Amino acid sequence: MWRRILKYFSLLLVIALTGFFLFAPAIIDRDKNRVTLQVKQPAKVSWYDSIPFIADLHCDALLWDRNHLKKHRYGHVDIPRMQEANMAFQVFTIVSQTPRGMNIEHNDDKTDQIGLLSFAQLRHPGDWFSVRKRALHQCEELQETADKSKGQFRVIRSGNDLARFISDRAKNKELTAGLLGIEGAHCLNDDIRNLDAFYQAGVRYIGLTHFFDNAWGGSAHGIKKGGLTDKGRNLIRRMDSLKILIDLAHASPQTIDEIFALTSSPVLISHTGVKGICNNTRNLSDAHLLEIGRRNGLVGIGLWETAVCGTDAAATAKSIRYVADKIGVDKVALGSDFDGAITAHFDVTGLPLIVDALLREGFSKDDIFRIMGGNIRDFFLRNLP
Repeated sequence: MWRRILKYFSLLLVIALTGFFLFAPAIIDRDKNRVTLQVKQPAKVSWYDSIPFIADLHCDALLWDRNHLKKHRYGHVDIPRMQEANMAFQVFTIVSQTPRGMNIEHNDDKTDQIGLLSFAQLRHPGDWFSVRKRALHQCEELQETADKSKGQFRVIRSGNDLARFISDRAKNKELTAGLLGIEGAHCLNDDIRNLDAFYQAGVRYIGLTHFFDNAWGGSAHGIKKGGLTDKGRNLIRRMDSLKILIDLAHASPQTIDEIFALTSSPVLISHTGVKGICNNTRNLSDAHLLEIGRRNGLVGIGLWETAVCGTDAAATAKSIRYVADKIGVDKVALGSDFDGAITAHFDVTGLPLIVDALLREGFSKDDIFRIMGGNIRDFFLRNLP
């Protein structure tokens, strides 16, 4: 009898585990990356499809177990939906560790939700325990997407790559492209020598910190919220030498100040809000905003509530107006945080709603062309290696 019970128990366990690995990753993805708007195809202004270069500075789609060449009914970004939205270019960012109970005020590095997610997704066993390996595998995944796309998607690594893509896309609007960024340099395993491997993999901007303080510097959401460490200063110098751009997103105010003191390079903040509209720990102060503008940098405004104190396109457009008025319309862009475990009002196919909201904020058609992607195009043409 006990053998029979053990046999049935083992069978039930196998069924349960099979069901978990088959269905849990998609269920988690659907739950974390929600869309609240039910309209599937928002109306477009007559000239929307003539916008030459629609682009976004920050998307975490590589974190999720998806075929990026297939259109999904959940989440925010894939290549078919980019094509539907006339989107040319998306920065795909690498998330390698997030803490349990993640919040914008106070987090440590003792827990690792991405390790658990990697296990649930049956990623390579090395990914379960190594932030470096899981980050490099996300880089490889983007290149594999390009290799399988039959020429419809490219990974951009240089200014020449981007210029060539712009020229080709003028003849074929179905072409799309992506660039790699890192959200939190802890994936370097506290060793600056690992930077070269990520550069070779195509990473072209790095945010030093994510939701917790690390060996390189303080996070706006960490325990100490300090500034750059000695290692962090060396990392900034090495990034400058490789022309890897600095992303200020999630950095503590002290870290931002010390980056400004250390380097004169242009910087970006890939996904943020501004304290002048939505005053919280996550968002950018006027003083830092003005310094980014002085350096001819770029500010990506997000689509989630903590960033813009709202849940629709109008809230994002209001923050874009604030940045444009402070530092110029040529220094503000979209930094959605699509697929970053956020609830968004719409997925990438809802970008026409941003255009409508920008029109209501009084922006001209030429200004909207810049905000919707021209500024990102020009920034990377100036600053990629």
